Amino acid sequence: MSVDLTCFKAYDIRGRVPEALNAPLARALGRAVAEILNARMVVLGRDARISGPLLRDALAAGLREAGAGVADLGLCGTEEIYYAAAHQPYDAGIMITGSHNPADENGFKIVRAGAVPVSGDSGLLALRDRVARLLAAAQNAHRPAATQTAPLAPAQTTALDAPLDAVSYRPAYVRWLLDYSGATQPAARPGRPLKIVADAGNGCAGLVLRELAAALPCDFVCRQMEPDGTFPHGVPNPLLPERRAATAAAVHEAGADLGLAWDGDFDRCFFYDGEGNFIEGYYCVGLLAGELLRRFPGGKVVHDTRVYWNTREVVLAAGGTPVMGKTGHAFMKERLRAEDAVYGGEMSAHHYFRDFAYCDSGMLPWLLVLGLVQRTGRPLAELVAERMALYPCSGEINRRVADAPALMRRVRERYAAQAVHEDHTDGVNLEFPQWRFNLRRSNTEPLLRLNVETRGDRALLEDKTAELLRLMDAEDETTK
Repeated sequence: MSVDLTCFKAYDIRGRVPEALNAPLARALGRAVAEILNARMVVLGRDARISGPLLRDALAAGLREAGAGVADLGLCGTEEIYYAAAHQPYDAGIMITGSHNPADENGFKIVRAGAVPVSGDSGLLALRDRVARLLAAAQNAHRPAATQTAPLAPAQTTALDAPLDAVSYRPAYVRWLLDYSGATQPAARPGRPLKIVADAGNGCAGLVLRELAAALPCDFVCRQMEPDGTFPHGVPNPLLPERRAATAAAVHEAGADLGLAWDGDFDRCFFYDGEGNFIEGYYCVGLLAGELLRRFPGGKVVHDTRVYWNTREVVLAAGGTPVMGKTGHAFMKERLRAEDAVYGGEMSAHHYFRDFAYCDSGMLPWLLVLGLVQRTGRPLAELVAERMALYPCSGEINRRVADAPALMRRVRERYAAQAVHEDHTDGVNLEFPQWRFNLRRSNTEPLLRLNVETRGDRALLEDKTAELLRLMDAEDETTK
């Protein structure tokens, strides 16, 4: 019988429960992590999904079978696993999370000591192969004796039924966030406190938000703060139109100065201005790049390939060095480490910080922006308006297609001759004097993703975006 391991992606593990992810796979993964990563002590955490406890218990059993000790953060955010792995003597950390995906999905994000990511190029494929052998051996043990092959030798077992060691580093983590961000500093222009709508979406962000809010000189209007894996108000994916509209409406209703929303494991933070307008993550990258370079002059900033003209201009103007990286949290972290960059940002709202073990955080970005707003006395809308006008972008547009490689080749053939620059760091990047686009395959879903930007020309943006989509749709029909 074959073993289905399609849940192993480019930089993490994710899939539907129980079809792709289940207790046997989680148990095998636990053994594999202990053996392949030589992990003697591992810290676990999970988001609010209903399947989390089942997967955690199976994962812990596999780790213990291989002789590893297990500590449990319980309900937490992915960055709390990063903080623990970076500041405590753990050999590995595993976050059980489906992030922004549907409620019947879950996954595993794995890091080594120091919060170093485990991706396809740095151990994930070896883990997959070991899991495959363990699951095959388990299936083999249930076949008729005459057809069996020798099963894998059992690992040494240790107190498998003992309660997990519950730990928490949240107080220290919250203190670090507040100290590093400077968000508790008084505003440059004293007046009424800023009013902030904070939408946790029944994910785990509320667990940390409460502690941060208590320390900040702001008026918080909190929504859906209780973790609830049934997601009674919908999956915590702030990019869904209905979720975006709900947060925007809450900003309007409250008369707030700023709106914030997070996904299920709060590794991404999304911004709304005082009018309830959603701010594309692209412009937040430029904003944060400028702030980090103010603190660390001459530093490097890593950006992804999808849209970057604005980011590069901001970084160069601030005296920094822009560096292109491949899309995806493991790839970005690896590039940040290699370059010792002070900051990295993706348009998808992943923000990475050298001083946070080169990892992404969904809490630090809004705290830094809050500090910037209070220091300058300028609202968020004003801080990003000029950059949005200079470099309008399409936002990411997704298409399900029959033959992604063939379609990408045809799009390239149509435009490459006119391009002034071509790059294949991640998909097809073609630049022209006044516009550019990136077309790439998703690392996690069967989709093509298109991004377009121009130099201050919104009409050209709309024209070229529509032109590309017409070509993609027409070419897709020919491959079906």
